[in-house]
Amino acid sequence: MPVVRHADARRSSTPNATTTTFASPTLGGATVALWQVEMAAGASGPLHWFDVEQVWTVLAGSARIDLDGEPVVVGSGDTVVMPPRLPRQVHADPTTGFTALVTAPGGALASTPGADPVLPPWIA
Repeated sequence: MPVVRHADARRSSTPNATTTTFASPTLGGATVALWQVEMAAGASGPLHWFDVEQVWTVLAGSARIDLDGEPVVVGSGDTVVMPPRLPRQVHADPTTGFTALVTAPGGALASTPGADPVLPPWIA
């Protein structure tokens, strides 16, 4: 049974968030990826979608997630199941920001309008 030590967790930063990968195919040999997303107050991610389902649980703060154009407001303790290929955009609360724990199948591909799908490092 592989153990991924906290010191070995993989951290990735984008202009919108910091992700910490706890397990993935390339970190611990998992078939699913498990990571934490931290978004600063007022930050917004790009409009995008994944080719697989994702499950997000908010640990702290709150966010508005536009799922296929419909706003969903979530706060600490709420879980959102995001279907595959559904356009989404995540907006951190302007006062609190948020932290969420996320899981999806390893190797999931993300797309943005007009771009080729990519494998984000936190899912690899």
